[in-house]
Amino acid sequence: MKIDEAHVRPDPDDPTRPKRGLTEDALATRATVYRPDLLAGQTVLITGGGSGMGKAAAFLAARLGANVAICGRREEKLVETSDAIRAATGASVLTCPMSIRDPAAVEALIARVHDQFGGLDTLVNNAGGQFPQDAIDFSRKGWLAVIDTNLNGTWWMMQEAAQRWRADGKPGNIINIVANVERGMPQAAHTCAARAGVIYLSKTVATEWAPFNIRVNCIGPGVIETEGFGVYPEEALRRFHQANPMKIRGDAWDVAEAIAYLASPAARFVNGELMIIDGGQAQWGVVWPGGMPDYFDEGGAA
Repeated sequence: MKIDEAHVRPDPDDPTRPKRGLTEDALATRATVYRPDLLAGQTVLITGGGSGMGKAAAFLAARLGANVAICGRREEKLVETSDAIRAATGASVLTCPMSIRDPAAVEALIARVHDQFGGLDTLVNNAGGQFPQDAIDFSRKGWLAVIDTNLNGTWWMMQEAAQRWRADGKPGNIINIVANVERGMPQAAHTCAARAGVIYLSKTVATEWAPFNIRVNCIGPGVIETEGFGVYPEEALRRFHQANPMKIRGDAWDVAEAIAYLASPAARFVNGELMIIDGGQAQWGVVWPGGMPDYFDEGGAA
């Protein structure tokens, strides 16, 4: 089945589409299981930190006492997030508009964080993007854009951070936000390929980099409701929660608290792992981000 591209790739800035995700007030006040100084003295860099899961992770890291740096392509989102965190916590957040696709920009970003804070403790690779479409209809440009951001961009960040930690003789911690790819991702084959690459890249370098005291782990979110839902058609969104046996949607705070755990001393012996946060989706159903094709519709199946 060929899906009309204009239909499945709506404009996320369309004012008629529902706004989703946690408000800044919620991010500032939502209860957390962690003590307020859990990350005191640490520096956390979060890519894609201006919205969604990255924004929630930045709020929580700042609330837990960390020095926070965020980067992304849209400066206005970064500034809005930085201002909101400062208002809520009093903490100043370093903002760096850039593209992780550009290795030179990545090198400059890592250097700036080290210069600003005297080092880096945890890198959270959250930046990424994709669009729903049947794989047979991918354009070459669309395929390369997703692979370049989600796989190559993540690698540039990982390698640059690790090389700096090795040169400085300091430990490091990398947390890669990926996806639950074990059963494939229909209508998202491009990001499935990229995220699977990141997962097994992470498992590999978790071993290679252990002599440098660098840990590398992944988090695979399932259906997490954020403003990123704006790229999906409404009929697909109505079924998303049916793809897990709990039949609910997660939110960005669920992922932020998992990131905080992996950034904390409690996770010192966790390395090379993939933490799945999906409400049991891996055992239950499949998300169809472009809308379930009629062929697969069994009258209520996810």
